[in-house]
Amino acid sequence: MLQKMLENQYGITVEEYVKLDAYDALRGNGWLYLISNPAGKEEADITELEKIAEHLRNYGDQNVPIFLPSKDGQLITTWEENKYCVFASRQVEEVRKIKLGRKLAKFHERGRMVPFQIERSSRIGQWKTLWEKRLEQMEKVWNGLLFQTPEDEFERMFIDSFPYYLGLTENAIQYLVDTELDDEPVETDSGTVCHERFTNKTWGPHNQYMIKNPFDWVFDHRSRDLAEWTRERYFRNIRTYDVELRQFFEEYQSIAPLSAFSWRLLYSRLVFPLHYYDCIESYYITRSEQEKKVLEERLSKILRQSSEYERFLAGFFQLSGAPIKRLNLPQLEWLFP
Repeated sequence: MLQKMLENQYGITVEEYVKLDAYDALRGNGWLYLISNPAGKEEADITELEKIAEHLRNYGDQNVPIFLPSKDGQLITTWEENKYCVFASRQVEEVRKIKLGRKLAKFHERGRMVPFQIERSSRIGQWKTLWEKRLEQMEKVWNGLLFQTPEDEFERMFIDSFPYYLGLTENAIQYLVDTELDDEPVETDSGTVCHERFTNKTWGPHNQYMIKNPFDWVFDHRSRDLAEWTRERYFRNIRTYDVELRQFFEEYQSIAPLSAFSWRLLYSRLVFPLHYYDCIESYYITRSEQEKKVLEERLSKILRQSSEYERFLAGFFQLSGAPIKRLNLPQLEWLFP
């Protein structure tokens, strides 16, 4: 079906279908064609992302795909009542191990040079508002449950744990506000191309192909990606994350040293318990009983590990090699009893 769509809408003939872990892809004429679903994205969003992609490629990023317009010049095409976008990537297989910290720093440096105003995908300066909104919504749900008998184990855990995470959220917001009041951003703190959630797997290996998907991007402060990469690594293995963490930050800073403002923004984002919010919100959205069971186990694990996470936050600056004294980075006193 997708082969037919490429022929019909784009005039492209492909040789074979390739199953990549995150994409439907077809291969032909030395190109890899990635079929993407533009769910929730409007024409204006896609036009902006296309301009960003072009900028990054012009600055030498070979792993950013090209947005293909259809025969009638559209970036979104409709085929059999579904909407699609097609990316083309002239792809060589990358089997060698990359230094992800360095790669990300270079990506951010290129992204910082975007020569036009980003409007649709910008999250610059919005963390406080977004965090407060999520807190407010969750507090409303929690208040509604307080005077009822919990329906299940998940609800009981949520009711008991929320006051603690409310406190943690307020700490994160206060730390963020203090950073914006006390610390001057420097040139390297200007907005750049970031990702919704950057992890080790965001760029691949998609069966050994490295692909930087424009639909993953938001325009934000570089510390967003650094914090989300750190969070995912920590929860992936809370026993052995430390060596990887130090190495990643060393690699990153060999290209782009972090300012005090960057370190503090990054820290405020780690204090904000995004993992907890994601878990609770997903539970109340999903209809799948199986998914609910998985999320109940995840919440139980998050709660069991909460004091471990406090230890992680207390040691983060030290562990990542941040120059605490030289940059005068404030710590949260309650983490150091």
